[in-house]
Amino acid sequence: MYKLLPPSLMLAGWAMSGSAWAQSAPPSSAEALPTVEVSAPRLARELYATPAAVSTIDRETIAQGQQRVRLDEALVGVPGVFLQNRDNFAQGQRISIRGFGARAPFGVRGITVMVDGIPYTLPDGQAQLDAIDLDSAERIEVIRGPSSVLYGNAAGGVIDITTADGRSDLGSRLRVEAGSDGYQKLSLQNGGQNGDWSHHVSLSALNVDGYRDQSSTEKYLLNAKLRRELGSERALTAIVNLLENPRSEDPGALNANEVARGRHQAAPNSRALDAHQSVDQQLVGLQYEDLAAGPGELYLKGFIARRDFEQQLPYVGDSRLGYQRDYMGVSGEYHHGIMLGELPFDYVAGVDIARQDDDRFRRRVNAQGGVGEQVADETQKATSAGVFGQGDLGLTDQLTLSLGARFDRIDLDVDDRYLADGDQSGDRTFNEWSGSAGLSYRYRPEHQVYLNTGTAFETPTFSEFANPAGGGFNPSIEPQKAWNREVGMRGYIEPLAMDYDVALFSVRVRDELVPYDEGGRTFYQNAGDTNRDGVELSLGWQFADQWRLNSALTLARYEFDAFSTPSERFDGNRIPGLPEQTWINQLTWQGLAERFATLETEYIGDMVADNANETDIDSYWLVNLRVGDGWRLGGDTLLNAYVGVRNLLDEEHYANVRLNGTFGRYYEPAPGRSVYGGVEVRF
Repeated sequence: MYKLLPPSLMLAGWAMSGSAWAQSAPPSSAEALPTVEVSAPRLARELYATPAAVSTIDRETIAQGQQRVRLDEALVGVPGVFLQNRDNFAQGQRISIRGFGARAPFGVRGITVMVDGIPYTLPDGQAQLDAIDLDSAERIEVIRGPSSVLYGNAAGGVIDITTADGRSDLGSRLRVEAGSDGYQKLSLQNGGQNGDWSHHVSLSALNVDGYRDQSSTEKYLLNAKLRRELGSERALTAIVNLLENPRSEDPGALNANEVARGRHQAAPNSRALDAHQSVDQQLVGLQYEDLAAGPGELYLKGFIARRDFEQQLPYVGDSRLGYQRDYMGVSGEYHHGIMLGELPFDYVAGVDIARQDDDRFRRRVNAQGGVGEQVADETQKATSAGVFGQGDLGLTDQLTLSLGARFDRIDLDVDDRYLADGDQSGDRTFNEWSGSAGLSYRYRPEHQVYLNTGTAFETPTFSEFANPAGGGFNPSIEPQKAWNREVGMRGYIEPLAMDYDVALFSVRVRDELVPYDEGGRTFYQNAGDTNRDGVELSLGWQFADQWRLNSALTLARYEFDAFSTPSERFDGNRIPGLPEQTWINQLTWQGLAERFATLETEYIGDMVADNANETDIDSYWLVNLRVGDGWRLGGDTLLNAYVGVRNLLDEEHYANVRLNGTFGRYYEPAPGRSVYGGVEVRF
């Protein structure tokens, strides 16, 4: 049974209300419903003809009064999505969608992240979010369920981000922000169009001292697009993304006694060893579109990236690590529509190829922080190749059948050059099929019901292939497999100016990848089966011209069906690191011109921190407030000012929970009440 929220909290939440639910705000009842098209499912179609749980976030939701530093700001109102670790830039935000990605000790696992058609998720299933530029983000689409039939490995969900290209964001913006805990940010954007050329350039500089000791960050980011129209049907787009992150400190996790003594403090080893990371990354992409390639449309994309990374982990031993990564890929898609007899059939067929080449090292560090001998030197190579096809068959004007299939080959190879501890070289190859089927019934123009089912897979990442017996890849670990079933409905009730989105899901995961500790190290194993069942509800109500109320509720159950380690059994236990209830509400007042106020509440249900379910993390409420106004200074010059307060009620909670933390170090305390403000000039 799903646990309900306490009645008093439910009433309080509805009183304060609303969520940044991921649909663009609908018009008042007197206006026509705008057509919303989604492209993350690769076969572009109207949202109300899509047989899957898909949420969209528009630019206003991403930008209005937001810092635009962390992805959780934009995704907080998407049901089924849970983000942790917004305050530790060295570890990165952890994302889970319907439980996929929850096992990640840091960063992102099991989720496909796309930015302007470029996969930020590597062939081995890891992803980094530090180079995503939310200042230039125009739109985010989220597929809230397994999608290997679309994107192959590690697609337990999909986050697809599109940035501006200059065609709809003419002019310049200069923004300066400051706030609590030494927060400072400067950003500059310029977009424009001149004949067949258009461009958008976004620059930002971020400095944060951090709420906790040893948690400062310094980061610089450039995101640029240059587009050239080659006639009315063809275009070429170049993308450049540059990241320089000279330093992000890691305060580490605390145990309960340390939290009680001081939530600001860093873990002792984090201070003693100066735990931190540095990143330098360059990415270049080139994309070609031809909307008249024979009878259909052709899209070709290619990219190449270089990432230099070094990190000091907070423990004595082999804790100084780094890599130089070369990452590249190409993809091609062909879209076409034909008639099968008297029935219309729209389809897409394509291929994705990517390669990841990491030259990695580790060095030993003593208790005084001195860096000593090298203890690891290896090259990790991953190659992925996938071919896919999907199509929509219009059975009637209202009923559409969708089918998809994909084949992927994943090659993982390690070449160990440090042989003092034995040869750790090895290779694994996986050949995987994925399939999906869906049915969409648009029984009225603004109302739809759908159902779908599909399979997905996720290989272990390189770090998860460590062999507890030593000597190369762990031969007993395999990809996890998922079977997703989903029923949903969405629509817009015009007399009430109310939109709704309801999805019931049931996911069965076989050979779930889970971490366990042995001899002070973390290894991974296929734990058996897990069950993930739940309901996601989004509701939006434009109850007056200037007032909008949104709410996003997730009630779920995430549990091990069968799970054992060499020494323990955890059958029937909850999967750690996942709340089974979240409720995000948002009440927005939009005044004249740029004047606005948004009151946001977040309820995060209780969690467990370990496989044994012996460590409980209490539920909590957060209240956030954003207000702003704007003034026209003459001509096209506009001045905006805004203030935001996070955790208005100063609630004690945790920004991140370290799963199965050693020595009881589960907790990364979150800031109390914090304030930020910004001024933006548009011209």
